[in-house]
Amino acid sequence: MSLALIAAQSENRVIGRGSEIPWRVKGEQALFKRITMNGVLVMGRKTFESIGRPLPGRVTVIVTRNPAFSADGCEVATSLEDALAVARGYERTVFIAGGGELYEQSIHQADALHLTTIHTVADGDVLFPEVPDTYRLVSEELFESNINYTYRYYENEI
Repeated sequence: MSLALIAAQSENRVIGRGSEIPWRVKGEQALFKRITMNGVLVMGRKTFESIGRPLPGRVTVIVTRNPAFSADGCEVATSLEDALAVARGYERTVFIAGGGELYEQSIHQADALHLTTIHTVADGDVLFPEVPDTYRLVSEELFESNINYTYRYYENEI
């Protein structure tokens, strides 16, 4: 099983303000879809609730401390470890898709990182962790949009 993180951050590493994403960028969600299609998305409950539904063409595993939580069309786990065990059963690429706590818990064990930097400074209370030195930049692409953004793909050399 390949494990990757996928995130969009501002230039000051903000990924969220409460349960909201503090920007609207044309094309960035299409990039997310292209990268994650046919994969397994592992995300926290708050991230899932901000999306509001399972995304088509992908398996969704929600991590929550509430063992009674359920969501139609999704798997639920009470820890990152349990979520990864569920995700492994699908034999597809697994993407950690937020939020901040899950990124923090998984960044050192992931094989790859898909990180989009939105070229703005955002006000927010959820940050993407510092990228460890074990990650090597493999590719980079600038996209021009209503707010320009740069997509970078890294591999972890652990």
